[in-house]
Amino acid sequence: MSTVTKADPASPAGSASPLHQRRPLGDRGFQIVALAAGLLVLVILVLITVTTAQQSTTWFAGGFKDIFQVSFDGNTHFGAMGVLYGTVISSVIGIIIGVPVSVGIALLLTQVVPARWARPFVYVMDLLAVVPSVVWGLWGIIVLVPWLQKIYLDIASGLKGIPVLDSLFSGPNVTGASFFTAGLILAIMITPIITSLSREVIATVPAIDKEGAYALGATRWEMIRGAVWPHSQGGVVGAILIGFGRAMGETIAVALVIGDSVEVTPHLFYSGHSIAAIIALQFGEATGGEFRSALIGLGLFLFVLTILVNLVARWFVERSARRARGA
Repeated sequence: MSTVTKADPASPAGSASPLHQRRPLGDRGFQIVALAAGLLVLVILVLITVTTAQQSTTWFAGGFKDIFQVSFDGNTHFGAMGVLYGTVISSVIGIIIGVPVSVGIALLLTQVVPARWARPFVYVMDLLAVVPSVVWGLWGIIVLVPWLQKIYLDIASGLKGIPVLDSLFSGPNVTGASFFTAGLILAIMITPIITSLSREVIATVPAIDKEGAYALGATRWEMIRGAVWPHSQGGVVGAILIGFGRAMGETIAVALVIGDSVEVTPHLFYSGHSIAAIIALQFGEATGGEFRSALIGLGLFLFVLTILVNLVARWFVERSARRARGA
């Protein structure tokens, strides 16, 4: 008499062998290639760090006292604080100006404007993202700097003597090529990047969440604040930080419009310098010695800063994803 074996309903159907044993050769080959590509990126990053650190040992041998001084004249002073300040302050100005515009455009294109009308604006933003930085820099030095020179002088004279504002926007050395102009150019350059990333993140908000908010009587703004923003805030913050890293690494455009003065000053209408700009302008003159080592060390500083900013952006995105799964 034959015995009929009943299948356990809790056991999975099909073979009980591990999944990795049943994958075809093509899948395993793709996994190996993908893993090798990821490891190659890490190896390249490590090699860049090690190589630049070795090439800048002469500069670092002077100690932190010499490195963190303000002056950088290419002869006897090779401080990083002046150019580091210029890099950060111009990037922060660009973020302050560009983020509200970028997020506003992203919300407009995804939540307000119909899709058929939003498509041309999307094309325009994508085209702005591919404009070469040297074009923005030439436009800035030829058109923007002379025009802003007069505006800066009027603002400086009008705010003279007013506490805080006087130290930010006034002073005897007001010029069109300044921290603020560099920030304006950076804001224009990073706006398409932040807008595109934010638009893609906001577009992933489930329609049922927005419809539920409308069903409860919410206005469009209340729907955005209660349904769209909690779902997409992590991705938008990550897009902002990526734009910030892009702004810190910008070279030619900033070099043309920021001026040629290495100093730490609260005056936003004064000329300054950035790490990427000073490397691009003076590396050809640095034939060797501490000058060349200092420029390579500044490049290492910038490399580490951009890596940290991108890691923070990645952390924000993952944190937002975990909160969304938990909700």
